[in-house]
Amino acid sequence: MRDYHPCMTTTLELDLPDTAFSALRVSPKEFVRELKLAATVKWFEAGMISQSKAAEIAGTSRAEFIQALSRLGVSPVQETPEDLRSSLSRL
Repeated sequence: MRDYHPCMTTTLELDLPDTAFSALRVSPKEFVRELKLAATVKWFEAGMISQSKAAEIAGTSRAEFIQALSRLGVSPVQETPEDLRSSLSRL
């Protein structure tokens, strides 16, 4: 088992039908970018990862990730009203 290092990358192989790229009308390279973005948006929305971690995984800046959230209809704020009240009560 190798130690984690933030500069290391892992390549995954994914078998997709050729029609997958035409579904979004994008090149395979753009399809992979959109696939990573969709996954990170979902993980962020589910509260599994932070905005900054999602942006890192997606290969975007945090600002670009926030723009993608807007494009995909996901709020950049994932705190519940209870979370906000709790945070404010500690001030």
